[in-house]
Amino acid sequence: MTTRRQFLQLSVTGAVAAAAASIPFTSAAHVASTRVGGTVAPENSRNGRISITQVRNATLIVNYAGVKFLIDPYLAEKGAYPGFPGTYHSELRNPLVPLKTPMQTILDVDAVIVTHTHNGNPQGDHWDEAAAKLVPKHLPLFAQDEADAKRIRAQGFTDVRVLTPTSSFKGVSLSWTPGRHGTEQTRILFEPLGNVCGIVFRHPGEKTLYVVGDSRWNGFVRKSLATYKPDVIVLNAGFALAPPYDGIIMGTEDVAMVAEAAPEATLVASHLEAVNHCSVTRADLREYSTLLGFDKRLLIPDDGETISL
Repeated sequence: MTTRRQFLQLSVTGAVAAAAASIPFTSAAHVASTRVGGTVAPENSRNGRISITQVRNATLIVNYAGVKFLIDPYLAEKGAYPGFPGTYHSELRNPLVPLKTPMQTILDVDAVIVTHTHNGNPQGDHWDEAAAKLVPKHLPLFAQDEADAKRIRAQGFTDVRVLTPTSSFKGVSLSWTPGRHGTEQTRILFEPLGNVCGIVFRHPGEKTLYVVGDSRWNGFVRKSLATYKPDVIVLNAGFALAPPYDGIIMGTEDVAMVAEAAPEATLVASHLEAVNHCSVTRADLREYSTLLGFDKRLLIPDDGETISL
């Protein structure tokens, strides 16, 4: 995996440019994008009913087939928590940036999906103590497994459901998919990360949306791509570092592997520049995707921006 420093070094020597020539991408599948008034929208795409608001970190508002989902709410004020101990830039306080989306908008949803709780860590960056206090307790909430569901029920939530490969809500199919938080070595040696999942959204006549979650590129992701053939893929791409282990979420090279494996899909990058241990920036990812030739179908929204698909 290429760190930011290594990436910049490779860019200077031209090695990345050479590598780009060896990785095929289907140019016909590239989707150009426009940015107007805080909204990113692919050109030439049909006027569908899918929109994705990048709130902050991995927190998203997904409007799919007329149903609004809040994914992985991380709602603390800027600097509320200490940096994750022993990780990259642990001296920085989390979250690194404030929320730009109004709280009323964030909470105006039909259901909540929590891909993981970091084994119940109240300062976790996908479900934190602020989210547990602010999210209305009556909202339907989907957890990745019974352990997380139990933790969230204990926080007072009254309608907590466990995701399965055949879950659904208001006519939208919500398929649980497996992932791995980091490499296999990281998974064994850094158990506090806990289990993770992704979700595939499906509805008749709609594009298939795959939110991968906190997973590196691996056999789980490869199989989900082959099984569901998603049209839109959301990737947590900040390459969070927990030394001495390798990255625990996707980075530039992982995103490139997904782009190669799903050459017709539009990619959306999330989980960037909001917590201390993320080492890949939006600028890094834009430069890398341009060098490898898949930048026209990679959308990298800023916090508070909405992608319409």
